[in-house]
This record gives sequence, C-alpha cells and structure tokens, in this order.
Amino acid sequence: MVKVMWLGHAAFLVTIGAKKFLIDPWVENPKSPVGVDEIAPEPDYIIVTHDHLDHLGNTVEIMKKNKKAKLISVYEIANFVAQQLGDETRVIGANIGGPIDLGKGYTAVLTPAYHSSSKGSPTGVVFGRNGEYVYHAGDTGLMYDMKLIGELYNPIIALLPIGGHFTMGPREAAKAAELLKPKYVVPMHYHTFPVIKGDPKEFEELAKEYAPEVKVVILKPGEEAELK
Repeated sequence: MVKVMWLGHAAFLVTIGAKKFLIDPWVENPKSPVGVDEIAPEPDYIIVTHDHLDHLGNTVEIMKKNKKAKLISVYEIANFVAQQLGDETRVIGANIGGPIDLGKGYTAVLTPAYHSSSKGSPTGVVFGRNGEYVYHAGDTGLMYDMKLIGELYNPIIALLPIGGHFTMGPREAAKAAELLKPKYVVPMHYHTFPVIKGDPKEFEELAKEYAPEVKVVILKPGEEAELK
C-alpha cells in the first residue's frame, strides 16, 4: 500500500510501508494546505529534483525542524543544503543513473529530466521498494527515457507535471503515461500560476486515448489517496 498526499504544485508526501518521503517541499506554495510547521508526520527523506525556488522550496526550514529527515538530491544541491544546516551527515548527495541504497529494501534512483537547474543537473526520481516504486518526474519535457524508466523500475505510480510552458502539458504527459505504463498517474505542477494552465480533466481525457490501462487520480491539495 502506498499513500500519496498532494501538497500543491510539485510537493508530495508519499508513505511507502514505514517510510515517509517528502518531495519538492515548496509547502508555502499558493495551493498548499499546510505550512512549514505543519508537516506531519515527520518525513524520513526529503527529495529535491532541482534547485528552483518552487522545488527546493522550504527544504532547509523543514529539515531544521525535523531533525531525523535526510535529503536526497544531486551532489551540488546536497552540498548546498549541508552548508545551510552545518551538517553534512544529513544529506545524501548522488547523481543520475544508479540506485541509492536506503536500507531495509528501500532505494532511490535519480533519473534524467529535460529542464534547467543552477546547481547540478535537474532530475526526476524513482523511490520505494520492490513492487512499490513511485516515479516523480520533477520538471521535465517529454522524453523517450521514460520508456526505460518504466521498463527498469516498473513504478506503480507516476507523478507527472501537466501545466505546460515550463514542463509537459496535458498531451505530452498523456504520452508519458503511455511510455511509463504505471498503474496510476497523479497530475501535478498546474494552476499554481496563470502561465501553467494545463487542465487535469483534459489530461485525464487524453490519457484515456494514449494509455487507457492507466488510471488517472486527480487530487485536491491536501488530499491523500491510498493506491495499491
């Protein structure tokens, strides 16, 4: 059983077994139902896909308040956060390509993303354990690498941006669902700002055309779904 809570924009709290993963925690985004002081329960890991403000977000503040949380990100972002915290033991710096062993059967893999980042390369991430992997695409355009991600890691859930302008729009994200072949897709990164106006209902209809076997789960900010 995997629990997925959308916190608005690209921020998610994902629970897989006993582990809690907080991804791209810009929890002060206009759609978020929570603030920095209200992240509960305490995450085991915070994953940051790239260093833009709307993704790195409130990472440092949250980590200062949640002493057990560790960061997973590319080496350059990990070093930056370690400097802010004054503690290099609380970050796991890695790079795109191979599994990061988190112990007790859990792994994370940083994946390519077509985007930009000031510190290191932009990424997506696959994380979880056998049979319960989740793919967060980060900010990205459509890419054929998604087919490999689907074949290698078999994520049961894909969290895909649909807003357009800076990332995939609804049609591109529907094609991504076809390439990935997850069991569920949750759209993200839309309606936070006027320019990212991709419609989740349009995405849902296009997904029926491109990937009819995939179930689209549209969440409201603060809503949690149990997916298995």
